[in-house]
Amino acid sequence: MRRAIIRLLVFVATLTLSALSLSAHAVYQLQTVADNLNYPWSIAFLPDGGYLVALRSGQVKRLDASGQTEADLAGLPDSYVLSQGGYFDIVLDPDFADNQRIYLALAHGTPEANGTRIVAGTLNGNRVDDVTAIFTVSPLKDTAVHYGGKMQFLPDGTLVMTTGDGFEYREAALDTFNLMGKVIRINRDGSIPSDNPFADGAQGHPAVWSYGHRNPQGLVFDPATGELYAHEHGAKGGDELNRIKPGANYGWPAVTKGINYSGAYISPLRSAPGVEEPLKFWDPSIGASGLAVYRGDAFPQWQGALFIGTLVDLDVRKVTLDNDTVSEEILFSEIGQRVRDVRVSPDGLLYILTDSDQGKVIRVVPEGNDATIASNQQED
Repeated sequence: MRRAIIRLLVFVATLTLSALSLSAHAVYQLQTVADNLNYPWSIAFLPDGGYLVALRSGQVKRLDASGQTEADLAGLPDSYVLSQGGYFDIVLDPDFADNQRIYLALAHGTPEANGTRIVAGTLNGNRVDDVTAIFTVSPLKDTAVHYGGKMQFLPDGTLVMTTGDGFEYREAALDTFNLMGKVIRINRDGSIPSDNPFADGAQGHPAVWSYGHRNPQGLVFDPATGELYAHEHGAKGGDELNRIKPGANYGWPAVTKGINYSGAYISPLRSAPGVEEPLKFWDPSIGASGLAVYRGDAFPQWQGALFIGTLVDLDVRKVTLDNDTVSEEILFSEIGQRVRDVRVSPDGLLYILTDSDQGKVIRVVPEGNDATIASNQQED
């Protein structure tokens, strides 16, 4: 009898622990919204429930709410499509409901002279009118890699964008007069805000917001905390998650926790006075790509967490910041593909873009959610 009681108590305790464990993690299911996309790199959510998906191959597809392609948007400029060059990011104007304005970051130029550019125009059905280049990173380069190209609007209506160091031009990242390896901040028309750190041009280019970056391919603003976050690729090791501060130096290449692909040291310094320390770094590299902060209602357990896609480990990292403590959890490894972008939709659902010539848009919904879309198939 005593043994039976002990077994019963153990069983109840196990059920309790299982319930606690389950309550600590959001239970989800994965739905394929769209597939057969040629390297989708970013997604924007339209007020009518549809989507704009920018493909690295140089197209923007307009999808309806069911995920069906309505059209490739006409009127957009050609891109320099080679290696990592192409269309990078697409965002809606904060006043999109009134002005229908969209912004696209892309690789511009030729093999001999190319760089990251922002164009803006007015969405008119399945075409974009009045397309204008509002900002181009200078100087141009002759490499087809390390463009950065992630954009984010801030609450004051200014636009920030990441730029890469061009790989062969790593020293440019610490040159405040050079726009490679930076986070830049501009107004919506491409002009320079008067309160930028180097706005007077005396100590740096007026557009520079922060510097010392390698190839930042994730950028997000958290409206709840007022913080701007970015992550960037290290070389061999040294992928970083950073809190971005105006005028701050993030070290690359003088300070890094990675090494050259050859195994040689890039720098003997892993930290230095006056250089911002990353909130977290990964060694070996995870190939960080895409960055979102969760502030929705569909998954209360994820409130305030950062979500980072990985190109190397084929999963998504949920990173939680609690004062000086940074915790990490691996999610969605069942997708088993390179993750290029992670976004949160206005209705609080998480979207994942996979990186291939048969790329997918995958929606993460709570388990048991009744949301269905045409030709939806749950991921295995």
